[in-house]
Amino acid sequence: MSSEPVSEPKSEAAVEQLQALVQRRLNGRVRDLRLVVRDQGLILQGRTSTYHVKQLAQHAAIEITGLTILANEIEVR
Repeated sequence: MSSEPVSEPKSEAAVEQLQALVQRRLNGRVRDLRLVVRDQGLILQGRTSTYHVKQLAQHAAIEITGLTILANEIEVR
């Protein structure tokens, strides 16, 4: 898998593809993962069982998209 940032998504299908890439990188450890794309960057949403995975999700999203993380709203339960 390339570590080159993906160009900014233009469609819902592109966002779904990015979500799938991030989820694959995390081996499915974030439930209901959602990337919300804003002009300034990304908002991460979903649920996980550890703060470590929450942090991994943030790093994976940055590496894959090249976009800034505006908020990491992944809930740790």
